[in-house]
Amino acid sequence: MSTLIKNGLVINATGSHAADVLIDGEHIAALVTPGFTVQADEVLDAAGKYVIPGGIDAHTHMEMPFGGTQSADTFETGTTAAAWGGTTTIVDFAVQPKGSSLLSTLDRWHAKADGNCAVDYGFHMIISDVTDESLKEMESCIAAGVNSFKMFMAYPGVFYATDGEILRAMQKARETGATIMMHAENGIAIDQLVAQALASGLGDPVQHGLTRPPELEGEATSRAIQLARVTGSPLYIVHLSASQALDAVTAARDTGQNVFAETCPQYLYLSLEDLAKPGFEGAKYVASPPLRPKEHQSSLWRGLRTNDLSVVSTDHCPFCFKDQKQLGLGDFSKIPNGMPGVEHRVDLLHQGVVKGEITRERWVEIVSTTPARMFGMYPRKGVIAPGADADVVVYDPSATQTISAETHHMAVDYSAYEGFEVTGKVDTVFSRGRKVIADGAYRGSTGHGRFVTRDLNQYLV
Repeated sequence: MSTLIKNGLVINATGSHAADVLIDGEHIAALVTPGFTVQADEVLDAAGKYVIPGGIDAHTHMEMPFGGTQSADTFETGTTAAAWGGTTTIVDFAVQPKGSSLLSTLDRWHAKADGNCAVDYGFHMIISDVTDESLKEMESCIAAGVNSFKMFMAYPGVFYATDGEILRAMQKARETGATIMMHAENGIAIDQLVAQALASGLGDPVQHGLTRPPELEGEATSRAIQLARVTGSPLYIVHLSASQALDAVTAARDTGQNVFAETCPQYLYLSLEDLAKPGFEGAKYVASPPLRPKEHQSSLWRGLRTNDLSVVSTDHCPFCFKDQKQLGLGDFSKIPNGMPGVEHRVDLLHQGVVKGEITRERWVEIVSTTPARMFGMYPRKGVIAPGADADVVVYDPSATQTISAETHHMAVDYSAYEGFEVTGKVDTVFSRGRKVIADGAYRGSTGHGRFVTRDLNQYLV
């Protein structure tokens, strides 16, 4: 089936122009100068609207085990919610338990996702057990289209990797061209601060933020950068939240080092004040790294403008307030870490356009084009151009909406952005040419989403 999207403003990372977009089957067939007659099975009038490439959320955790429970969204519910928000591809994390192999882990995540996704998906691999065998298996993962590997400087006893283990994995990444992704917080020092707070009778959610100070994110980020410099490995800092960490990334990038970083909407819009809400309300906002004092937000927006922050992902890892977050009543260290957000990333970043923080083109770049290039999916994805997958979003920049748990589609019982009034709203979403959101209704189906094999990072020098 063919569809012609007429009268819209096509926005790519490289510029904006009026054009009609012809979709034929699963791909974009042509961009047509307005006024030329083109035949199509269906015509969609996008007058007054933007036509943008589908969003790519490069950091999600569907069905992720954590602290005796698992994140509330399945691959089915999470990717359906993503579609509602204009995201047509996710890259989720396959979590290697200690003592298991990377390839068996990848098989388990395929079993979870395959046939259950509403939009396309890929995987990163979490390495929690660095051995000769797992280092060798990195090569097999790359051959299977998974070429980014996440490690942790936090969570001792669970995911934590020593500097020596990180160095060995980075040496393998340098050899293969893979990208090492890093959760950069000094977990050893943080565990001491957590133990001291609990010993003093301080168990409220705000302590989660106070015991993970930004200086320890900055220190770990600097250390990861130095290890990457020694080994020559590409490095991607995930969910950067603090100006100290951004300073370290900026300095490295200024020297030409292959260092990249993402931030998340929660660090742009929420703060330590949310963690300090009365009673146990602050538990809704427990994620790691934690929300920071508000003064960090201006630095993060500046980093997005200068490209020292290259991507905005969500770190979508939702746990219901009732039953799940409440596991940490009286002991903040037992609150499952994670927040929902996959449905609202495109809208929240559009507020940066509305407020003059970023341009429309930069908006598209950070929510779609850069993650496509960073993780080896461009030009299949991340651009409105002939030959690309027809992952297309018609976006109404003047529509208004209020974010609420009552209306969102994520399988979680609260919204971190409850009551936020935003300008801009997804109108229509195509995933590989199939209309999945239209006229305020879900038109997609479970199993439409396909696994995306990815090439290497296209920004490496």
